[in-house]
Amino acid sequence: MTSDQLFVYGTLMRGFDHPMAQLLSRSADFVGEARCRGRLYLVKHYPGLVASDNAGDVVSGELFRLRQPAELLREFDMYEACGEGFAEPTEYIRRMFPVTTAEGAASEAWTYLYNWPVDHLPRIASGRFLAE
Repeated sequence: MTSDQLFVYGTLMRGFDHPMAQLLSRSADFVGEARCRGRLYLVKHYPGLVASDNAGDVVSGELFRLRQPAELLREFDMYEACGEGFAEPTEYIRRMFPVTTAEGAASEAWTYLYNWPVDHLPRIASGRFLAE
């Protein structure tokens, strides 16, 4: 399954002065604010998203449409240190994940899920990385 949409919830969002965030804003079209079901944890200076079955667990982020999905996803996989060539288990895994736009439209987008234990990590209860 492929998608040209990427859901970001951390340092790749607009407003971050990060080279990869700048690459995203140059190479993709901002679709709008979006949210997904999950829990957000503060890993270090960046967050990690973990899937949740609880409808009350909502993570806010941004949805982008990638103009060259294959090339860009390869770049972001390198940035997130996941995929081919990285030792398992990688810190993040890229997965298709259900997201909902601010207007209420549901779709699926690529996102990076946190793949390591979260027992020792502080939870970002608001589900918004920028709000912390």
